[in-house]
Amino acid sequence: SFKMQALGCGCVGQAVLSRGVYGGPMTVSVGFAMAVTIAVYVSGGVSGGHINPAVSLAMCVTGRLKWTKLPIYILAQFLGAFIGAAAVFGIYYNAFMEYSDGKLEVTGPNATAQIFATYPAPYLSLINGFADQVMSTAVLLLAIFAIFDTKNNSVPKGLEPIAVGLLIIVLTSSLGMNSGCAMNPARDLGPRLFTAVAGWGMEVFTAGNNWWWVPVVAPLLGGVLGAMIYVIFIEIHHSDPQSGEENEAHAKYELTNM
Repeated sequence: SFKMQALGCGCVGQAVLSRGVYGGPMTVSVGFAMAVTIAVYVSGGVSGGHINPAVSLAMCVTGRLKWTKLPIYILAQFLGAFIGAAAVFGIYYNAFMEYSDGKLEVTGPNATAQIFATYPAPYLSLINGFADQVMSTAVLLLAIFAIFDTKNNSVPKGLEPIAVGLLIIVLTSSLGMNSGCAMNPARDLGPRLFTAVAGWGMEVFTAGNNWWWVPVVAPLLGGVLGAMIYVIFIEIHHSDPQSGEENEAHAKYELTNM
């Protein structure tokens, strides 16, 4: 979570603090996605590379992770995101001070709080924003379950994080306009807490009609929904191939797996 947040929010910070000179929507989309890819590579061998409470919860609900491990995973994810946000603030401290004459603002033309957490577009209602986060996280988990499903047309071993990164790119490119497509309670709430104590104040929780709880609750619900949809409509319908079928399937996908 630390690496994802430090690199991902760094992309947003570079775009905002340079006023678009050194970045924009596409660099943020691709950069954040690659930050997730690197984070999964770094932590995948130890913890599975969840880096997202919505993923961890969905894993528990579907029996892939012990419930007793869930609090530890979530705590680590929030702590990593909090420290990652602090690292971005430290690296770009002088840029923050120059950008808004030393003022750390949540709204307005010189707002910088959105570098760390998501905020809704002016037109977005809480209901529409909630649906946005449920849908995007459901698609995220459905696709992640497919990517790591060895009985499906799975991604070659070792390249799964690349596929996850491509998935993040398409999600942020297609569903990012409303509120930044957080899809991750730790990625949003951890840095938001940091901004609250680092100088932006409690407005980070009241802005956007008290928006803060939406990217916390909705991704948890959407993640479980997406995982269950995959299990019910795809996973349980896999057949156990006989030896002859296995050879036939291997020949069919040989080029794909090379």
